[in-house]
Amino acid sequence: MNISDTKATLSFSDGSPSVDMPIYKGTIGPDVIDIRKLYGQTGKFTYDPGFMSTAACNSSITYIDGDKGELLYRGFPIEQLAVNCDFLETCYLLLNGELPNAEQKKKFDETVTKHTMVHEQMNFFFRGFRRDAHPMSVLVGTVGALASFYHDSLDINDAKQREISAIRLIAKLPTLVAMAYKYSIGQPFMYPRNDLSYSANFMHMMFANPCEEYKVNDVLVRALDRILILHADHEQNASTSTVRLAGSSGANPFACIAAGIACLWGPAHGGANEAALTMLKEIGSVENIPAFIEKVKDKNSGVKLMGFGHRVYKNFDPRAKLMRETCHEVLNELGLQDDPLFKLAMELERIALEDEYFVSRKLYPNVDFYSGIVQSALGIPVSLFTGIFAMARTIGWIAQWNEMIADPEQKIGRPRQLFVGSPVRDVPTIDKR
Repeated sequence: MNISDTKATLSFSDGSPSVDMPIYKGTIGPDVIDIRKLYGQTGKFTYDPGFMSTAACNSSITYIDGDKGELLYRGFPIEQLAVNCDFLETCYLLLNGELPNAEQKKKFDETVTKHTMVHEQMNFFFRGFRRDAHPMSVLVGTVGALASFYHDSLDINDAKQREISAIRLIAKLPTLVAMAYKYSIGQPFMYPRNDLSYSANFMHMMFANPCEEYKVNDVLVRALDRILILHADHEQNASTSTVRLAGSSGANPFACIAAGIACLWGPAHGGANEAALTMLKEIGSVENIPAFIEKVKDKNSGVKLMGFGHRVYKNFDPRAKLMRETCHEVLNELGLQDDPLFKLAMELERIALEDEYFVSRKLYPNVDFYSGIVQSALGIPVSLFTGIFAMARTIGWIAQWNEMIADPEQKIGRPRQLFVGSPVRDVPTIDKR
């Protein structure tokens, strides 16, 4: 973070003295005005609901340029990482700042693999949940509960313990997600296998059973791996900000990640791919698309096009191009091109890319549209989509949390407010109320 030669001057029309504020320059992206001393110098706060114009931290992990449609992990374009790296290489990169060499990758992969089992007592936690409990509620509970089992890595001021917690969270999330699924359908839990890759291991824990051998399909494993890479981090979004805010109090990493999972559960955040697939099922068939499109164009209908457009990416979502390729690979591998749901999705995609209404508004299919289709094709139930998202985003959360803890400028989060309630008044006696 470099201070600029220029300063911002805030002047007031009421005659109050003007205030000079430093400007900092990042590596790329907008400059930031340092307003930390604003209240002390003026007695005033800034007002920024949703923090849309506020940089709450400095970070060297992920950069997004929504206008260009650019997403970088540690400076590497997502398009290159998704093609040339697997998920655990991406995890190593986000945690350590550089991609691993062959020896580092081998050691990191082995370390994560050897931590994929969860404590046997965790099995009993699941019995306390209803069979129809939403997987995200199960994950909030079980991830938070990990702190009960791993007391040896809860000292947030010890860099080695933070690293151990990071490895445990990356390793155990797939196991817990798969356990939540198996519990919901009444099947026995499948233990992780150390001979399988990260994504293959998850597929095995999800879809194997003790009665028959599960055959790992490399195309489907690669598709899942790409989903995880594309969702690994996304800068200071709502759930990441939640993790940082929880962590700013000194909370342990398992509690912080549980807080992030709780935030991700919201339909405006992690539930977008679930909403996109639900929309496709509600449309029903290709014949119903024209009528649906007319409703979308009618502002008074209340019908929204889910899985199209993005609040950050103003042109296109760079992850969507990659996910589109994967989507077609999976549908071809499984022979699902003629499946009614997937035919519907592809026709909706075609119309959105050609119809002037959508093109002019830049409502292109986003990563959620394609990832929902891919996950459905893989056999993952809609209710588990956000759980897969949490599994992917855990590395981003823990990398951001780790960076925050090591930041000497880190303070406990304490947003301010513009109070618009009643001024001071006296409490009347009960007979006068």
